[in-house]
Amino acid sequence: MTKKFEFDWHISVPEPLLTGCVFDRWTEEKDNVELEQRAMFKGDEYGFFIYWKSEGKEGDVIELCQVSDIRAGGIPKDLKLLNTLTTKHGQDLEDKSLTICSGTDYININYQHIVCPNVETAKVWLDGLRKITHNVKANNFLSHDMFEKTIWQQSLRSITHNNKIVNVCPRTVLMKHWMRLGFLVDQKGKIPVKVIARTFASGKTEKLIYQILSELDLPSGKNDTIEPEAFTFDKFYALYHKICPRNDIEELFRSITQGKADYMNLDQFINFLNEKQRDPRLNEILYPLYDEKRAKEIIDTYEQDEASKTANRLTKDGLIRQIFQASVIN
Repeated sequence: MTKKFEFDWHISVPEPLLTGCVFDRWTEEKDNVELEQRAMFKGDEYGFFIYWKSEGKEGDVIELCQVSDIRAGGIPKDLKLLNTLTTKHGQDLEDKSLTICSGTDYININYQHIVCPNVETAKVWLDGLRKITHNVKANNFLSHDMFEKTIWQQSLRSITHNNKIVNVCPRTVLMKHWMRLGFLVDQKGKIPVKVIARTFASGKTEKLIYQILSELDLPSGKNDTIEPEAFTFDKFYALYHKICPRNDIEELFRSITQGKADYMNLDQFINFLNEKQRDPRLNEILYPLYDEKRAKEIIDTYEQDEASKTANRLTKDGLIRQIFQASVIN
């Protein structure tokens, strides 16, 4: 029987990042200087993001897969900002500071500067952020003593250089996007409807998105906001499938059932697994064909309708969940 393949892409996020810490954040561009004080910075449990929010400000986020470097130090060129930070943090300002370099390419780099409460915290966060980012070069230039001193640097590096994440299933990608929306809150800590609308606006009218939000019993006005607890992943998952229906999977389902039923029976599902989903190049001794026992296990895992599950049937929703959540080998 084909055995279940467990693909573990998770990486350990250092505890200090999960707990979070209050930092001052500043950015400096040609014609714009911004200072955000006392922002709570945290990392999520999967190592997807670093996010922050301060009192009376909107939340923001950096995707760790877009981080190219975590640098120690960094002080502003703007004298007024430099004086403000030095007055608050002292002459060891640079020793307490970190610079997060991120962007979708290596040309247009964004620099987020953070000032930690003390030098020790800065070292911990440096080590941690580098460990969860893909800045491999920094590892090669650390002596053993420097490694001991910069625990945060290595910790952060390990959860950003997570190459396995490129192989995650579509459901995990959706979960990541849902988490991002949950971090982009307004001043009151709620998710603006317009932020969700912008997510799906490509090729779709905002009016359609507002209508579907209403159908899901969620606030749907352009200026409305949603409580993060109400915007569950199940709501986001349903929203996604209503806005972006998978017609290809529906056609596949109809071709298997021949349009005669709203479910696949056990024999049809086994045939689908062996003839359509399973890679024919796999060695049949190492990777045997699917049988009734394994097919039933998959139905029990992905089918949400209890009556269908009891009858060993897979509905279209169950098939979509199986395709979206399955690894290369189920």
